[in-house]
Amino acid sequence: MAEEQRSQVRDRDIGVEMRESFMDYAMSIIVSRALPDVRDGLKPVHRRILYAMSELGMSSDKPYKKSARIVGEVIGKYHPHGDSAVYETMVRMAQDFSLRYMLIDGHGNFGSIDGDFAAAMRYTEARLSKIAMEMLRDINKETVDFIPNYDGEEQEPVVLPARFPNLLVNGLTGIAVGMATNIPPHNLGEVIDGVQALIRNPDITPIELMDYIKGPDFPTAGFVMGREGIRQAYTTGRGSVTMRARATIEENGGKARIIVHELPYQVNKARLVEKIAELVREKKIEGITDLRDESDRNGMRVVIELRRDVTPSVVLNNLYKQTQMQMNFSYNMLALVNREPRVLNLRDILYYYLQHQIEVIRRRTQFELKKAEARAHILEGLRIALDHLDEVIKLIRSSQTADEAREGLITRFNLSFDQAQAILDMRLQRLTGLERDKIEAEYAELQKKIAEFKAILADEQLVLQIISEELNEVKEKFGDDRRTELMASDEEILDEDLIPREDVVVSVTHSGYVKRLPVTTYRSQKRGGRGIIGMDTKDNDFVEHLFVSNTHHFLLFFTNKGKVYRLKAYEIPDLSRTARGTPIINLLQIEQGETINAVIPVESFEPDRFLFFATKQGVVKKTPLDDYSNIRKIGLIAINLREEDELIGVKLTDGNQEIIMGTSQGMSIRFPEQDVRPMGRSATGVKGINSDDDDFVIDMDIVVPENEVLIVTSKGYGKRTPIGDYRIQSRGGKGIKTLNVTDKNGPIVGLKVVQNDEDLMIMTSSGTMIRMSMDGISTMGRNTQGVKLIHIREDDSVATVTRVARSDEQENLDELAEDVEAEGTPSETDET
Repeated sequence: MAEEQRSQVRDRDIGVEMRESFMDYAMSIIVSRALPDVRDGLKPVHRRILYAMSELGMSSDKPYKKSARIVGEVIGKYHPHGDSAVYETMVRMAQDFSLRYMLIDGHGNFGSIDGDFAAAMRYTEARLSKIAMEMLRDINKETVDFIPNYDGEEQEPVVLPARFPNLLVNGLTGIAVGMATNIPPHNLGEVIDGVQALIRNPDITPIELMDYIKGPDFPTAGFVMGREGIRQAYTTGRGSVTMRARATIEENGGKARIIVHELPYQVNKARLVEKIAELVREKKIEGITDLRDESDRNGMRVVIELRRDVTPSVVLNNLYKQTQMQMNFSYNMLALVNREPRVLNLRDILYYYLQHQIEVIRRRTQFELKKAEARAHILEGLRIALDHLDEVIKLIRSSQTADEAREGLITRFNLSFDQAQAILDMRLQRLTGLERDKIEAEYAELQKKIAEFKAILADEQLVLQIISEELNEVKEKFGDDRRTELMASDEEILDEDLIPREDVVVSVTHSGYVKRLPVTTYRSQKRGGRGIIGMDTKDNDFVEHLFVSNTHHFLLFFTNKGKVYRLKAYEIPDLSRTARGTPIINLLQIEQGETINAVIPVESFEPDRFLFFATKQGVVKKTPLDDYSNIRKIGLIAINLREEDELIGVKLTDGNQEIIMGTSQGMSIRFPEQDVRPMGRSATGVKGINSDDDDFVIDMDIVVPENEVLIVTSKGYGKRTPIGDYRIQSRGGKGIKTLNVTDKNGPIVGLKVVQNDEDLMIMTSSGTMIRMSMDGISTMGRNTQGVKLIHIREDDSVATVTRVARSDEQENLDELAEDVEAEGTPSETDET
């Protein structure tokens, strides 16, 4: 016996043995534990949990079951590892701050963003989420391969059918031996649009796919700063993006405070608050007087109170720099392709997912074809029996046993075993005329289906069409708006050729929130309509500036303190119609107490164009446009204001226009622009209108011959008056009456020079917006009260009035450009 054991001993170099054994171990970890499959975006433990829950019948429409039961099923049948590892994975799939689209519907305490642990598995309950059912759909139709489990007693799927691209949609993090993966979550609708684009154009590039998949979309929302890292990740599989918390600055009793509403992905809120407190104690951040967490079930709210003498934007920038309110996410898009780890770019991931779906549809169709052919085969036998009914009955009655009858049927009518057995099993009621018709109808329907299935299997384009339709169904059912806003980084220069040129509506609220969205979002309504909700305003916020621009235009932001800042229109986040917007403090370095009082879109800084300024006290100034071509991040002095004066309006002119100004109490003045000589940036200006002490200027516009003057009041009244009713005067006078202001119609809030082929947008303080045709507004004389344009509640009032070019999806930018050229000012653009 000893000699036999010695004969099995082999000499082997220990270095070689260690190397080969470690490589075997490493590959086992890589393939069987740590990395996701590119097809369904799941690690084995995720896949086994979802499959086990499916086998337990824990679908989204069934009652919850104890988590301990699920964990026991998983480790007992499929995943022979510790129960804590399985439960922790299951918990993460049920957390709305970990997964963009949760795969498990949890009931009970599944942890929190403060780092609180989930309750023990004996307390919590769970079931599959509705979207998880799409991961498992058609799994029982031979769409994927199955392999034996660890002890060979059960079967488990190699991959799930995954009817949506889960690897990108929910992302994944994993650490293997010598490699790791880190893929952020993305928006479901955008990813599906990317797959559709790949179906239409198999040669599409990762850069072209970025037209559909904009960037990561984290469940905790926030901001992603910069697109260069996204572009690098999508083209190479590796890159880094900067995540930033969503924070706003509010005024509170003369002091400012910073409110944190959203955090970067995977940041622990409780630890963040502790870190801020530590920095304050160590005096690394100055100016914070109080710090408290007011978060509740309605959302996150971390309040940072500031001293009166500090600049809120400086404190906020320090918080970004020194805490996890700003941090990086490093892309490493590593996944298993044919059981081998590969770093993939954006197109690669979508390509392998699409190939998986082609196989799933083919195998499902093959399964359904096989099933239909088997049923049709049975029906063919039943049809033969019904056509020879008397002979079949006689044969069966004359047979001594079922086997004898079966053999007789097979021999006499050339039937198969299954067909003969089906005839023997047929109930007598199937012999009635109605039942015979049902058999014929079912057989005819099956023949149609069989032809369809064979056509699908013979034509890949039909397969792709089915994939496209089913992806659209998933998008329609589960798609939602993007949560994370993508913003340009201060350091990077964007390739503007990648930014589409399109008309957009840009809005800025009183509290400093800005957003853009397509101009076609708002439908035209009749005069007197109730309007649609233009944005979700909070804390008595309302829109102050609303205008139409082009994504490639510069936007000059003029503040009440006479400063000017600059952005490109595409740098404004593109949000949904009801979204509140992005804090302007995250885009512009405006100072405390500054508010945006005018915004001008500019295509280029031409020396023969001018900016015409008007202030609340009636002062006007004209300055060449090219004086504002070099604007620093910290802004530039645009006009020197007198004490207690504010800038209320700015217009782009050619130097030869006529100006009309209006006051709150119904006075107006029209004078030539040449009455105001060009002045430098730092000049104060000259008197435009001499208003009474209890009156002030509310608006200023450029006169266009043959057009009309539109007046809108705070209580929703308005009218049009021919421009000829306003005689030309010298600047600096009292002016003439433009509207009879009464308690019924309220003070004037807007004065615009308009034409019939334009539309009017009115926004109220509560955020209700109406868009109406200008030719639907009555024309009246100067000394009248106007007519009702929009119904206003007692606690509401008109806040913003804007004219826009009548535009639909068929109009192109060339027509808009011709309007601009003809008028010498952006006719499609206005601001209040």
